Amino acid sequence: MRTLTCFLLFFVLHIQAQNQPWQGKFEPIDNMIAPPNTYRTASGAPGKAYWQQRADYRIKATIDEKTNILSGEETITYFNNSPDDLSYLWIQLEQNVNKKENEDFGSIRNRMRDSMTTRQMQFLTRAIDFPAGYSIKSVKDNSGNNIKTMVNNTMMKVKLNTTLKSGESTKISIIWSYPITDRSMYLLSREGYEYFPEDDNTVYLIAHWFPRMAVYNDTEGWQNQQFQKLGEFALEFGDYEVEITVPEDHIIASTGLLQNSESVLSKTQRKRLEQAKKSFDKPVMIITKEEAEANEKQKSTKQKTTKQKTWKFQAKNVRDFAFASSRKFLWDAQAVKLPTNSVMAMSFYPKEGLPVWKESSTMAIMHALEVYSEATFDYPYPVCISVNTSNIGMEFPMISFNGGRPKDGKISDRAKQGMIGTIIHEVGHNWFPMIVSSDERKWMWMDEGLNTFLHQRTVAERYPGFNSVTPKSIVPFMSGDKNILRPIMTNSDNELMSQFGANFYKKPTVGLQMLRNSIIGKELFDEAFKEYANRWKYKHPNPGDLFRTLEDATATDLDWFYRGWFFTTDNVDMELSHVKWFKVFEENANIEDQNSTSKIKITANGNNTETETNDFSNGPEVITMTTTPDKAYGQFLSRINEPEVRKQVSGKNIYEVTIKNLGGLVMPVSIEWIFSDGTSEIDTLPSDIWRRNEYEIQETFIKDKEVSKVNLDPNFEFADVNMENNSFPKVNTESDFDKFKNKN
Repeated sequence: MRTLTCFLLFFVLHIQAQNQPWQGKFEPIDNMIAPPNTYRTASGAPGKAYWQQRADYRIKATIDEKTNILSGEETITYFNNSPDDLSYLWIQLEQNVNKKENEDFGSIRNRMRDSMTTRQMQFLTRAIDFPAGYSIKSVKDNSGNNIKTMVNNTMMKVKLNTTLKSGESTKISIIWSYPITDRSMYLLSREGYEYFPEDDNTVYLIAHWFPRMAVYNDTEGWQNQQFQKLGEFALEFGDYEVEITVPEDHIIASTGLLQNSESVLSKTQRKRLEQAKKSFDKPVMIITKEEAEANEKQKSTKQKTTKQKTWKFQAKNVRDFAFASSRKFLWDAQAVKLPTNSVMAMSFYPKEGLPVWKESSTMAIMHALEVYSEATFDYPYPVCISVNTSNIGMEFPMISFNGGRPKDGKISDRAKQGMIGTIIHEVGHNWFPMIVSSDERKWMWMDEGLNTFLHQRTVAERYPGFNSVTPKSIVPFMSGDKNILRPIMTNSDNELMSQFGANFYKKPTVGLQMLRNSIIGKELFDEAFKEYANRWKYKHPNPGDLFRTLEDATATDLDWFYRGWFFTTDNVDMELSHVKWFKVFEENANIEDQNSTSKIKITANGNNTETETNDFSNGPEVITMTTTPDKAYGQFLSRINEPEVRKQVSGKNIYEVTIKNLGGLVMPVSIEWIFSDGTSEIDTLPSDIWRRNEYEIQETFIKDKEVSKVNLDPNFEFADVNMENNSFPKVNTESDFDKFKNKN
């Protein structure tokens, strides 16, 4: 029989021997993120001295449909709000990424195989060459004088004729052109044109199409990292005035508000748009299927002289500008009412998108606008547009290009879910990074992860029958080969194509889900997430700003979580190593009654048998509880109510649980108790239980009922990679050999 004093049973400090090296899993991450300063505070908020640059654009552009050449001229007004004087500027030339001499072409999925499709060979070798990249005609200053430039791949250094002082602005005028590329000719084609042979028409998706200012900020100066396709964009906010000249029968969907609808839309189209502004329950067709088909047949280029018209748009306080142009578009629109404003949700799609795009696209925009606005801040722009294309989802302010098409009018449930999910995801990017403007080129996860988190929340709330990401979704990735796994805190271009989706999209999503649902709590987490979004809207946050804000707004130490989930490739694998069952010997009770409930005999010398059991079939181990000696109280003069303690544990079942951390990640522990009468309950231990021993913990619980089974993480909250070691009694599973043997 085990002998414990009453005092020790309840108040002893369990000091467990830890013979494995301490890894500091609960140490602060201050040395792993940028330190706070006057620009970025220790609370995660922008500091009083925070600054960022600004760039306004006036652009005139023309698409030549016969040659697929886009030519343009622009004037950039660049505001130097930094404390530094600048002798040169960096301008981004992303179209150069597809130039033949670009060293990155073919570097993605660049392995030869025994058998390859012609398209795979094209992606790898550029067997069929195509023109690409900018032709810069001129770069001039405020006075019309030429400015010396130097192009390094996707970046152009502009050597100013006069130093740009802190607090001043300058104007730069650029004339340029480039051949719009066929999207089917290369991998990761975010923009370009899609050709439809059946009716000899084209849909143009025009993005990162004009020379754009690189970001200059307080953390790294110029963000002039080369564009290599995987890591996307870092951009400054500004106002845009854009004029786009296209064939007369084209329809344009664009960032911004159309300024000259009387010149480019018919009277009927304008009337329908006005109706759509008042339609909050369903979309209004601005251009019908019949009208789009008639438009397709009247291709302007079949005439001797191509007639053109110019569309004028204006956009305020955006970080980018994109548009789509085609004569193939159907167009529908409806109004979405938010708490502080109304937004026009619009969809543009060729007839090939029918019927699913007419049925689902604008509705998906509406759902995204409502859920994201509630979670962060109301969508601030006047329009939100979804344009149908093939194979991709790509986001820009107020407009996104989204894949997903039926075949012969039919689409599978899985493909429809993917299409709707893509629309929600790309619309959601208006918040991250189009407004909460993190550096995509460096930290893909900061926009993709946060956006996927709200995208999956939208799907779960508005499309409950659809599949959505949960902690279980990330298990196959996190249980993979650690020789190739990388932490979330990996630069965008340094991740493998085969796993960037899991690492930069899903894993941050699951991490935020765990914080919200299981670690912080929904109400407190939602307040903190909204605080981060509002602190950093129209600004440039870094990872440390997010980490600090979530702690600051919740009063929760999360460094242990950030360290493990974001900075390592550890996983969650908790083993329920053992469960011991005890009852307290009661001196005044009939000894025979006590022994009848236990198959472990009480020895005369007071020592228990220390038998290792694999289940509860042997009954409880009986322990004695002695009176606490006076010396155990030290300087306390008061004494514990010993009869009350004995009363409280009388007849109770005491369970000592041993849990091992095999995966390396510390997490809260959720324990399910299944009782002999079929009922159950769950206890949750905070992550702090691992502070003194990162490898193994023991905890003691008192239960009124006898337990028949114990499970860890019963609701799969923490992405445990091996559920087979989460139960006691242990669940016997067939080995692969046994399965093979029994099968044969």
